[in-house]
Amino acid sequence: MTRAEIHEFLSRLRDIDPEPTTELEYTSPFELLIAVILSAQATDVGVNKATRRLYPVANTPQAILDLGEDALKRHISTIGLFNAKAKNVIAACRILVEQHGDVVPNDRAALEALPGVGRKTANVVLNTVFGEPAIAVDTHIFRVSNRTGLAPGKDVRAVEDRLMRVIPEEFLLGAHHWLILHGRYTCKARKPDCPRCVVRDLCRFKDKTVGSV
Repeated sequence: MTRAEIHEFLSRLRDIDPEPTTELEYTSPFELLIAVILSAQATDVGVNKATRRLYPVANTPQAILDLGEDALKRHISTIGLFNAKAKNVIAACRILVEQHGDVVPNDRAALEALPGVGRKTANVVLNTVFGEPAIAVDTHIFRVSNRTGLAPGKDVRAVEDRLMRVIPEEFLLGAHHWLILHGRYTCKARKPDCPRCVVRDLCRFKDKTVGSV
């Protein structure tokens, strides 16, 4: 896409959703951090169901440590890979208590040093909680970026780097959420809803689906 097309693309997504945010439910930076850790290979809907049970019982690093790994597993047992995730959450909470005073750090290196936290999770926290211009490239953003021609790349890091280069500054804070939601509800993997897509005319996808608008 040209710079003008990219600007128009993101302007239309912004018009639909002027104040985008994550669909994960949270009331603190820590709650979001844990929700994102739990969301690996799981849906936001599934994570929200689990955290609605967990957070009323324990929603701080120390409270989860006091809860213990076995009890934590029972609260998140409906989520895939819950055994490994529980182990990582406990380990991450211990580091937060011992090294960060029970507070989620606003620092990429410190976030990525937490068990269960990779670049994508760190980007979500930095963008959503701390207002940093970061883009967490998940399967939705990777697909949308390549399919539409917005920011083609062979892997998630290549797509992330290209998005950060081509997206105008005015859109950087919201781009992460706009692209995820567009991929989740419109530019879907198996059958994109092209007839109802607001950026259809800008999209480079050759095999657009047809149907009534």
